[in-house]
Amino acid sequence: MKAIYNYIKEILQGIWTLITGMRVTAKYFFTPWKHVTQQYPENRETLKIAERFRGEVIMPHNENNEHKCTGCGICEINCPNGSIEIITKTLVNEEGKKKRAIDQHIYHLGMCTFCNLCIKACPTGAIVMDQTFEHAVWDRTLLTKVLNKPGSKIMEGVKE
Repeated sequence: MKAIYNYIKEILQGIWTLITGMRVTAKYFFTPWKHVTQQYPENRETLKIAERFRGEVIMPHNENNEHKCTGCGICEINCPNGSIEIITKTLVNEEGKKKRAIDQHIYHLGMCTFCNLCIKACPTGAIVMDQTFEHAVWDRTLLTKVLNKPGSKIMEGVKE
């Protein structure tokens, strides 16, 4: 008797889950004006990308060609597949103290999984995810980018 009860119970649960899924489908079917598919290649200028979209990693610079990267290497350590490489140099200031600065902040876009771990780990917020998504190239060497601009330096007031 219990087996028949369980059999009927499973059939009713299956029907309920089917109805739940069909409710979502019916909502999209009967209100098509609320949900619009974007016609991508034709609307590049008006394309709306979600705020949480993860594009490539960039290093924002201000108008004085300054960035926030201290060269600590935490983003390089947290990257699960080694798509970030930091080359540092040592500078000597007026007092004779040695200070580390980045020479090159290399980003291998072709190896990146867009996991966002490097962004979350950065203590100064020096790197962010961009909204760009068209990365198709014929030459893979074009996917290796240097994030810091030539001649850039660290912003005043950024703690190391």
